[in-house]
Amino acid sequence: MTTVTLPTVSPPPGRYAVAPGRSFAELTAYYGPLATLRRRVTLTGASLTVPETESGSGSGSELMSQSESADARPVFRFDLAGTMKASLVSEHVEPLADGRHLQLLADLDVRGVAFPVLLRLRVVRCAEGRMLVVGSTRLSYRLLRRATGFRLPWSRPATRLRLLLAAEFA
Repeated sequence: MTTVTLPTVSPPPGRYAVAPGRSFAELTAYYGPLATLRRRVTLTGASLTVPETESGSGSGSELMSQSESADARPVFRFDLAGTMKASLVSEHVEPLADGRHLQLLADLDVRGVAFPVLLRLRVVRCAEGRMLVVGSTRLSYRLLRRATGFRLPWSRPATRLRLLLAAEFA
């Protein structure tokens, strides 16, 4: 008989950062089915804060159980520079049924205006003190432009944007 240990969704409690060169972000603009712009966005910083549980002794999967309060949930933060000067901060983190995906309700702060975003992350690897995630979100370009004033060059028409994020927290 073989014992299989299922990976936990989050690392042990603490604050994790991304080392330079261990993450990237990409912004893609679409007009209908065509990609009109694809550009890497500089990820100036990313962090993951996993709070201590009230009991003090719990596994990583218990850290994000749905019964806990919002204060005990992990907080993801991504700071972007370049084309899109913004920061993405999670408000609510929810593990999905398969245990390998996270759904983040977050605020994309562009020019001081918070724009709501639904970001789905896939946990590629989660080991002791290390977590590798890849995720993307789709944004309506028209709504983002009206709410925040963010504009693409006039030569690049767009109906929607895709923001792709990959980070290794250690």
